[in-house]
Amino acid sequence: MVNLVENELTIWCENVDQTEVMAAILDEPRAVRLAEIFKLLGDPNRVRLLSLLFDREVCVQVLTEALDMSQSAVSHQLRVLRQMNLVRHRKDGRRVYYTLDDDHVRGLFQQGLLHVDHKAPRLSDSIEDDQ
Repeated sequence: MVNLVENELTIWCENVDQTEVMAAILDEPRAVRLAEIFKLLGDPNRVRLLSLLFDREVCVQVLTEALDMSQSAVSHQLRVLRQMNLVRHRKDGRRVYYTLDDDHVRGLFQQGLLHVDHKAPRLSDSIEDDQ
């Protein structure tokens, strides 16, 4: 199990008990599943789509217009996200509405965004480096 206690870091270097190391490493099936989620989040269009669904339920038509993508492209992205339990849908007649699946997905999105905003280089720094 990974130690998630904030501000408490265990240091390992020499003479580490291998039993303790093996107990700390993420098991293969969970590592694969987590890697798949991060891989899905590696697509900017999917991230933008998730941002629209963060705290609202949105029909596919609005998503296609907002993202300037075809309905089939948006539907494909939503299907992939739904298969990984990142979004859920509800039908109302001919309309289909999507939202984030649960608070875990919201938390993952929020934490990623907080990290981006915290670690983002200032635009002025990038411009000065190029000159």
